[in-house]
Amino acid sequence: MKKASDLIGKYMAIIVLIIAALALLVPKTCLWIQTGWINYLLMIIMFGMGLTMKLSDFAVVFKRPKDVIIGCLAQFIVMPALAFSLGKVFGLNNELLVGVILVGTCPGGTSSNVITYLSKGDTAMSVGMTSINTLLAPFLTPALTYLYLRTSVNVDVKAMFISIIQVVIIPIGLGIIINRFFGKYTEKVKDILPSVSVIAICLIVASVVSHNSEKILSTGAIIFVIVILHNLLGYLVGFLIGLIFKMDLPRKKAVSIEIGMQNSGLATSLAGSAFPDLAMATVPGAIFSVWHNISGAVLAGIFRRFEKNEKSSESDT
Repeated sequence: MKKASDLIGKYMAIIVLIIAALALLVPKTCLWIQTGWINYLLMIIMFGMGLTMKLSDFAVVFKRPKDVIIGCLAQFIVMPALAFSLGKVFGLNNELLVGVILVGTCPGGTSSNVITYLSKGDTAMSVGMTSINTLLAPFLTPALTYLYLRTSVNVDVKAMFISIIQVVIIPIGLGIIINRFFGKYTEKVKDILPSVSVIAICLIVASVVSHNSEKILSTGAIIFVIVILHNLLGYLVGFLIGLIFKMDLPRKKAVSIEIGMQNSGLATSLAGSAFPDLAMATVPGAIFSVWHNISGAVLAGIFRRFEKNEKSSESDT
């Protein structure tokens, strides 16, 4: 099982890419995966992550709150500024610009926790940043959207709070409790948990792409370029911030991934509810949902190599 899990983790990016291509080009093959399942799939992933964690992991976050604060500030400064700049540089029309800005002003998504976990980054820090960013989002997302678009966006504060509690806090908490009292049993399944996460990510990507295939295919190539640049520049700036503030490697990974990966599902939902007359405003969020899972899978593989290289250099010395 461990070998199979390692193999799935190794080729995660390729697997996700194949699934995304199949869902885009032959959507009927994946339409059976309902969009309503996405939160449940994320809950399964979060529960699996909780099984690998202890309460002491979170104590480290509170002992060094500076890194979490830096990550949270960067999230709401870097991504909205990048979204606005890219939209203006590439001359996007208003409909697509609204969608790109909304992706930028939303908090980091729970997918960032999964990719940090698969990257062997500081998962506790990642969960901490996502939770704080999500709590701040009902205030900062509308304010930043207004700042960049001069348009008011209503955010359902109660729904966002309930969502973060259901999808992140409760599943991880249950996992930690079970790991605390049944550690000798959870130890036996830890090797297969990454493969469970990969399967869940593939199902999420298949659902998002298949149900939005027409919109994605009808959009010009320029929006794909902007979404990809937005995401990759977020990773890069996040990692550079980690370097500037002299974070250790696991925390650099967490900040990079947290900043680069957005709650694009929320952005898509907001685009549809706040801008009902702008049909194409939902497209950037849908494309980002697919792309950041693919790029996150690739980044996880690269970051895992960082870990191996660091360990090998330590053993040499």
